[in-house]
Amino acid sequence: MHMAQLVECVPNFSEGKDQQIIDQITQPILDETGVHLLDVDMGADFNRTVVTMVGEPEKVLKTVIECTRIATRIIDMSKHTGEHARMGAVDVVPFIPISGISMEQCVNLSKRYAESVSQELGLPIYLYAEAATNPNRVSLPNIRRGEYEGFEEKISDPGWAPDFGPASFNSRMGVTATGARQILIAYNVNLDTDDKAKANSIASSIRTSGSLVKDEQGQKIIGEDGKPVRKPGLFKSLQAAGWMYDESTAQVSMNLLDFSVTGLHDVTEAIRKEASIIGLNVTAGELVGLVPLEAMLSAGRFYIDDDSIVDEKMLVQKAISGLMLDMLDDFEPESSIIEWAIKKVV
Repeated sequence: MHMAQLVECVPNFSEGKDQQIIDQITQPILDETGVHLLDVDMGADFNRTVVTMVGEPEKVLKTVIECTRIATRIIDMSKHTGEHARMGAVDVVPFIPISGISMEQCVNLSKRYAESVSQELGLPIYLYAEAATNPNRVSLPNIRRGEYEGFEEKISDPGWAPDFGPASFNSRMGVTATGARQILIAYNVNLDTDDKAKANSIASSIRTSGSLVKDEQGQKIIGEDGKPVRKPGLFKSLQAAGWMYDESTAQVSMNLLDFSVTGLHDVTEAIRKEASIIGLNVTAGELVGLVPLEAMLSAGRFYIDDDSIVDEKMLVQKAISGLMLDMLDDFEPESSIIEWAIKKVV
């Protein structure tokens, strides 16, 4: 069976209050067959909107270029304020492989996007993540540093010349970053405690960055490189922090940056184990946004006792119960799993 090529694109636009502006920007996604609008997340405080689209690579590329034309025409960055770090009307455009497409192909899409909009609109573009041309530009926060307000000066620094487009600041549009990255899964695990510090201590034992090493007085220990010494956590490609789900429930809030390296079941079982050491129980799992089918199947294979079962629906059900995704609310796989959600809207 030939697997359809699917790419996800999650552009961030610097407007989170005016529904009409966002409707205009997202219209091309609704108009294009072969591209599906999965989510529009408007944040008024941040004054930005995160749009999730998925579809055939060429059509996604064409569509996000059209969204960019509209956004740069109707958003004026010189009048923009918001809590979220931002640097442009179209702030960031990541391409993410979902199925039948490699990371390399997604990097290529991001470069073609950059080339096209920088030429047509005169928009300065930085390549980040897997598409980065220099180590300084892998991390988005590093590119964004100084934000919109600082870019007039930053862009004239030869070290920060854009990868595409003019090295001059356009006050209406600002600058844009594009690149390719793995899909990020936002996943939280609840505990039977209202003590956020306990959730945080579990988070620091599992996340990649680990925890700060302290001396007997509770002071950070500084290493020879002048940076605080850290004890690494259990897992690679994992961000985690303690958070409150509601007033009485603390949770370990996570981003799984590469589920093929660190999966949903890996973190769930590690949290269960760490929690039991301090006398706590895991009470529920919560997925925020959409999840790739393979991430659920791989959890299902872990929780099922019978290796011979390959039925996708059964494996997904096993994952749902193993990860306790149905404890807080009904979990609807048809709208929560990317590949199934697309079938629903097709």
